[in-house]
Amino acid sequence: MIDIDFKKQNGLATAVVQDASDGTVLMVAYMNEEAWKHTLATGTATFWSRSRKQLWIKGESSGNTQEVKEVYVDCDNDTILLKVVQHGGAACHEGYRSCFFRRVDGDSVSTVGERLFDPAEVYKK
Repeated sequence: MIDIDFKKQNGLATAVVQDASDGTVLMVAYMNEEAWKHTLATGTATFWSRSRKQLWIKGESSGNTQEVKEVYVDCDNDTILLKVVQHGGAACHEGYRSCFFRRVDGDSVSTVGERLFDPAEVYKK
């Protein structure tokens, strides 16, 4: 098994999540060793929430889970690429398919993605 270098970023590795069928970058998150092992063992994308300071199984509260199809590691063993099937359509907690739903055009920003769900309804906050 490959050893991920979790020491470089204080116990974390950057995880890029990409749609396995069309290559769309869905999100970027972080994994600690526990999240890494859980992802490999279950086939469900699992991360470390830096804000909540706890393990975060993607889709646990929204139902929008990520089924891992392929795993890649960069040449420095400190960045992980997950190719996933995005169940539920949206990877972004704001209800968009991808967290990268805004495009910068010069000094302006425009929304280019379509919102697939209302976060207030899904997360009941």
